[in-house]
Amino acid sequence: MKRISLLIIGLFLCYIIYYDFQIGTLPAFSMSNVEETPTSPDNNKKSTTIPYYEVKIKQGDTVLSVTERYHGTLPTSIEQIVQDFEGLNTNVKAESILLGETYRFPDYKQ
Repeated sequence: MKRISLLIIGLFLCYIIYYDFQIGTLPAFSMSNVEETPTSPDNNKKSTTIPYYEVKIKQGDTVLSVTERYHGTLPTSIEQIVQDFEGLNTNVKAESILLGETYRFPDYKQ
């Protein structure tokens, strides 16, 4: 009886592991769940007045690391850097930059 119980428990555990890998138990994040918010013309005017420089992203780069490497330290608040970056690069989130792509970064040296 113990062997049959252990066999049933083992099969059940295998099924649970298979189910987790194939379907998962947590809701998956999908870009279709994200609502696109239209930008106002004021934001577009603001983004054209920000001086910028372009950088091709290498492995391990983040918006903050590129900005810090260019300026030596973070020249302003993180929120401001992210907001300016997203204003310069339409439809690009600071958290989702891609390796090998070229992006505009705000230049705070002036």
